[in-house]
Amino acid sequence: MSIPTAAGDVQTAVPTPVPPRRPGAAKTTKRRRSGVSKPVLAPILFVSVNAVLFVVFFVWPAVIGLGYSFTDYNGVVAPKFIGLENYFELFADDTFYAALLRTFLYAIVAVPLGFVLSLSMALMLTSPAAKGRSVARIVFFVPWLISPIVTGVIWRWMFGENFGLANFVIESFGGKAVPWQSNADLSLLVVVFATAWAGAAFNMLLFVAAIRNVPQSYYEAASLDGAGAWQQFRYITLPSIAPTSFIVVLLSSLGAFKEFATIQALNGGGPGTDNNLLVQYIYTNGFQNAHIGYASAASMVLMLILMAIALIQLAVNRRTEARR
Repeated sequence: MSIPTAAGDVQTAVPTPVPPRRPGAAKTTKRRRSGVSKPVLAPILFVSVNAVLFVVFFVWPAVIGLGYSFTDYNGVVAPKFIGLENYFELFADDTFYAALLRTFLYAIVAVPLGFVLSLSMALMLTSPAAKGRSVARIVFFVPWLISPIVTGVIWRWMFGENFGLANFVIESFGGKAVPWQSNADLSLLVVVFATAWAGAAFNMLLFVAAIRNVPQSYYEAASLDGAGAWQQFRYITLPSIAPTSFIVVLLSSLGAFKEFATIQALNGGGPGTDNNLLVQYIYTNGFQNAHIGYASAASMVLMLILMAIALIQLAVNRRTEARR
């Protein structure tokens, strides 16, 4: 094509070359327009499987339990609708409040103890000066591999009054046997240490991963400024692992309120019913006394407590992050 210029000359315009189309480009465009690509389908598939399992094993049993909580049901005769009578009876039961108070007391002691224990083990495993870390990892992780029932039996044999290892050692040094099982406070203390020992391994792994993600340049700069080990831990490690600490506290709190297997195997909630936690209270009424409707009402109250704990901790965590 010829284009006249201002001087009257005629110049020929060179056509702009068109880049060659890649083979399969049309197919790719059609694929993107027609549907969802495979990288997007894979996460949806995995999430859908988890969603189905969640509905089948959590949502549906919760709905059934909620329905039973409004009935007089013993597992044999057909459920009879009684409205809120189970809840009125529950909130008038002193045994329920005793179990609830004992559960709060157990959680207040067990959660901080497990937090400190797991964080201490993680610090030992990540310390450059520590030796034998491979062996320590195995030793620290063994309790997580043991069933909660077995954990309860082990600690029951260790702290038995007439046959326990602890009293044997105490009496060997001329001391008097300690009533580990007949004293309610000591019995609960044994449960606290047993569950903290058993659950520290999993939390330790979370802390180890979080500590290793802290940049080493922070510690090097702090060392150059003259900061000691405690100052580095306080001002670098703790703030850096705050999200992991929140997860550990949240999971530990929820687990403490749902504790059943270890305490059932260790002392059965005894002596008597003095150490019955909320789950033991539900188990006794639902399975031993066949008051399934009443136990379902207690289970709904426990679910509301767990939801409240989770929401409170989430709100506190958001405020903490907003202040940073």
